[in-house]
This record gives sequence, C-alpha cells and structure tokens, in this order.
Amino acid sequence: MAYATQDDLISRFGEDEIRGLSDRARTGAIDAAVVAKAIADASSTIDSYLGARYRLPLAEIDPRLTRIAADLARRYLYSERATDEVLAIEKRALDWLRDVANGKAVIAVPSNAPTPSGMVVMVEESRPVFRDRRNRIGGW
Repeated sequence: MAYATQDDLISRFGEDEIRGLSDRARTGAIDAAVVAKAIADASSTIDSYLGARYRLPLAEIDPRLTRIAADLARRYLYSERATDEVLAIEKRALDWLRDVANGKAVIAVPSNAPTPSGMVVMVEESRPVFRDRRNRIGGW
C-alpha cells in the first residue's frame, strides 16, 4: 500500500525539487516512474515497522504516515546527495516508526479495525489438574 502520492510530494516539497530529483534523463519533466519507486520504497520501509504491531494493509491511512512516506521518498530521491536537513528529517521519521513498532507511539486506526497485529491476549483462570496425591488421575 502506498502511503503517499506524487502529488503529496509536490505539495510538500514543490514541483521544482521533485523534478530536479527525479529527472535523471534531463527531459525537463518529473519522471513518474522514479518518483513511484521512491514512494514504493518508503511505503515498504513503513510497512516493515508497522507490521510489528498492526495488521496490514491498514484500513485507513493516518495522515502522519503520508508525511513520513513523503519525507522518506524525498530522502530516497536524494540518494547520496542528501543534505543534512534531509538526513535529519529521515532520522526523525525512522525514530517515530521505531516508536510505533515498540508500542511507544500509536497510529490512528478506525475503531472497528483489528487490534495491533490482530492478536489479543486472553487469560483464563481454571482449577489445577493436579492438586495433591489424593487427586491423581486414574487413582494411581
């Protein structure tokens, strides 16, 4: 599931920046395939963290995930040319995702959505099977 779109990246960072980062063939246009690959990589990174606590795909996308996906996709578009600012934004995004994976932060999910990981812990009290020598199985 993609957490962001090319339009999300353009609205956050501007068309000129996205064009400059994606136009590797120097055509003067945004290379949609390059942007889509960066978004897919960012979404895959997000899923690797969310999957530790939530059933994927999510029923609805928390708006913070769109921002995180855009930030990560931008970082992937920069590749080795990333500035200190872009690297710091990436670090904050990954730190937050790590907090989500560790249960220190949560994402907004609809009230009817499955619980994190779809797992529920249930504890049931019961009487012990063996209490003492007089209650042995089969009279042994």
